[in-house]
Amino acid sequence: MKPNKQDAVGDNSLNSVSNQYVLKKISTIMVLSYFFLSVVFYFLAGEQLHLRESRGNLNMPVANSGSIELVAGSRVEQIFVNEIQRLESISVAWGTYNRANTGTVFVDLFDLSGNIQLMHQELFAADITEGFVSTITSEKPIEGLYGVPLLLRITADSNTGSALSPLMNTTAPGDGFQLHLNEQPVSGMLCFSVQGEDYIWTGLHYWKFVVLGAIIILVYFLMVSFKLKRGKRCLPLVTIYHLQKYSFLIKQLVARDFKTKYKRSVLGVLWSFLNPLLTMTIQYLVFSNLFRFDIPNYPVYLISGIIMFNFFTESCGLTLASIVGNASLIKKVYVPKYIYPLTRVLSSLINLLISLIPLLAVVLFSGLRPTKAYFLLPFELICLFVFCLGIGMILASSMVFFRDTQFLWGILSMIWMYMTPLFYPESILPQGMRFVLKTNPMHFFVKFTRIIIIDGVSPEPIMYVQCALFALASLLIGSWIFKKTQDKFVLYL
Repeated sequence: MKPNKQDAVGDNSLNSVSNQYVLKKISTIMVLSYFFLSVVFYFLAGEQLHLRESRGNLNMPVANSGSIELVAGSRVEQIFVNEIQRLESISVAWGTYNRANTGTVFVDLFDLSGNIQLMHQELFAADITEGFVSTITSEKPIEGLYGVPLLLRITADSNTGSALSPLMNTTAPGDGFQLHLNEQPVSGMLCFSVQGEDYIWTGLHYWKFVVLGAIIILVYFLMVSFKLKRGKRCLPLVTIYHLQKYSFLIKQLVARDFKTKYKRSVLGVLWSFLNPLLTMTIQYLVFSNLFRFDIPNYPVYLISGIIMFNFFTESCGLTLASIVGNASLIKKVYVPKYIYPLTRVLSSLINLLISLIPLLAVVLFSGLRPTKAYFLLPFELICLFVFCLGIGMILASSMVFFRDTQFLWGILSMIWMYMTPLFYPESILPQGMRFVLKTNPMHFFVKFTRIIIIDGVSPEPIMYVQCALFALASLLIGSWIFKKTQDKFVLYL
């Protein structure tokens, strides 16, 4: 269906010289908002913008043997190459031979390149039980040791029959690991772990990226201005014009969809509160007792995933029929067709915002407290909204030509749900299945939310990029498919 004359005039007016003023106004607002949000984000993100848990952290191997009885004169030495930029702590696991021991144990960490003592700890053998893990923590993170060989030395002054034994694993370690017991090399490695942080490159150069982003925005608006001077249409301005012109219709469609959902319902909007709570309660009773996942703050972990994924399935399910369901209106009145899926996602967004209230209640009930990182949630919600809009436009287009799409989507969304760690931990997946998480956009959106709500900190900068790229890719692909097929909709409605 062709746009009427008034709409055509409206679109053409966007290409007039007068729109240069509008473009300058929009570009000024965009740049100022961009810098303001960049400053706000810098303070809200905190040290997570600059530091992350080191990828060179050494996890403690499972013990399958004791090393030696650590009597006076005995020595256990573990050599390893450090791959952490800011070394913070080292932990060691102990065996006691299931007896009460005496004496003092000395744990030292040395820099082999300069023979410098980095850490020292003294432990009383009487205070250590079977399987106990002791940790040495540096007062300040130790830097400048990346790629440097380190020596963990353990000695004691205990007597035979009342001495401890550092636990070990007899499996041959990788390169750079050498274990010596009483100065004799042995196969295996000590049961120890090393923890620290690495610098985030993007965080170190944050303000350079901010300036680069501002330059890109300005260059884009200069290109748009050049297009307008040449009399060409500018899609962003046309979109803004349409959203302003049909704002009343958008509000009416969103209100209609929201009211229709709870029409003749006794509880009405209360279902937006009860649905995630009841779902969380049932899944909590089933999975926490049946599988006994060791997940801290499991109720919050569960309900946060449920709410985010429910928004995804609901919004995409509604947009699925957004064109077919408005066939009578599409045949009679010209309205940009992307408005129909847009209003469906907007109505679902209202339900999502209402569902955040019971989420906050569960957070407070679990003993967690909101932090400044909670103000970063709008970024994730916007990205999820855009992602759902893109997927919804693909589904809406497909539904017009292939009505079985609704049934296929029901199966696909169920498979997608089980592929997303909603009620189970990420660690439960075998190594060969980890690619599922790396290619699952909903995993990143859910994980982003959980880091903010449960950990109370900002995710790493890479997660912002990942969420934004998934959202942008979905919108671009969905818009392209929708635009290519929309002219044929009327023939199949």
